[in-house]
Amino acid sequence: MSASPPESARASASSEPLHLAVALDGAGWHPAAWREPGARPGELFTARYWSDVVTEAEAGLLDFVTFEDALALQSSSADGPDGRTDQVRGRLDAVLTAARVAPLTRHIGLVPTVTATHTEPFHISKAIATLDHVSRGRAGLSIQVSQLDHEARHFGRRAVSLPDAEAYEEAADHVEAVRRLWDSWDDDAEIRDVATGRFVDRDKLHYVDFQGRHFSVRGPSITPRPPQGQPVVSAASAAGTDTAYGLIARSTDVGYLGVRDAAGARAAVAEIRQARESAGLSAQPLHLFADLTVFLDEDARAADARRSRLDALADAPYSSDTAVFTGTPAELADLLQDWRSAGLSGFRLRPGVVAHDLPAITQGLVPELQRRGVFRRSYEADTLRGLLGLERPVGRYAAHPAA
Repeated sequence: MSASPPESARASASSEPLHLAVALDGAGWHPAAWREPGARPGELFTARYWSDVVTEAEAGLLDFVTFEDALALQSSSADGPDGRTDQVRGRLDAVLTAARVAPLTRHIGLVPTVTATHTEPFHISKAIATLDHVSRGRAGLSIQVSQLDHEARHFGRRAVSLPDAEAYEEAADHVEAVRRLWDSWDDDAEIRDVATGRFVDRDKLHYVDFQGRHFSVRGPSITPRPPQGQPVVSAASAAGTDTAYGLIARSTDVGYLGVRDAAGARAAVAEIRQARESAGLSAQPLHLFADLTVFLDEDARAADARRSRLDALADAPYSSDTAVFTGTPAELADLLQDWRSAGLSGFRLRPGVVAHDLPAITQGLVPELQRRGVFRRSYEADTLRGLLGLERPVGRYAAHPAA
């Protein structure tokens, strides 16, 4: 995508604040990012690196960060490890990383990625509920599926990956079981009365009795209800595919759309909104963010030159499963305001090089959006649901008989 600002950008600008998130993956989304000055490749697997990165995102008043994760090494091949040694391979666990940086931040949402295909809802519900407690209400969950046979072989449960439709159906079951487990403790289930010796009111813990095609979960959880009641659930769709649209429509609070332009965003938004209405959920809020990889500099030519240099290091032009923007923060602001007219409520930006492009977002793009009156100047809430304007839901079992 060129840096030329769309002519309609300012005309379509809205006075409503937009939402911004950043997707974090190692040194950045360009495969040669780790070789850039300031990339800190020797610290990618340290708590200090991740705390510094998330602290920078919070300084930019972003709504949340997502942490990429998977259950196999990164690879350029769908058939298994590619054997490359010139690109970053390996990740820290996303949930544990989020939990480590949570006490070092105060406002920004923390959304780790979890692969539903090879994990149990009970374990995930407990992990994300714990993250919500540790962060005092700033946890989220980015649910993804795996269709990689070599990843499935790590677990030995299946000989091959599931068909797309079944994989996403399984993910929807996973989310439903997780959500029920979050509600399995009433908000006031903990008594903690030393004088009477009562720590918990057992009548306020509930069996969830989830019976789906892929999971059967009895409950209750062993972790008290999260501070948000329901941490924010999100999922992504890749550019050119609609396989995740049903999952986003039926099961999430936030959807990330891999689209190439405003027209593609408009079509995706319409399809997901229709699916949500068909599921009887149109009254429930749903944020739709466009995913966008960015290479930013004060001068558009400098941004182009930097991306070209990275491509030369990688021996291939950079490609992505979503749109790629190269240019200045002001030009990116034009683009975001233009695309927003497609019905998007926000954007999840992927820094091409974290060391360079994350500060360009927080110190360049954010001030530009603030000058235009479309982005916050301070955090207005202490929970992720609050930042996204989502109410804290009442527990579904609170008025029901005890487990």
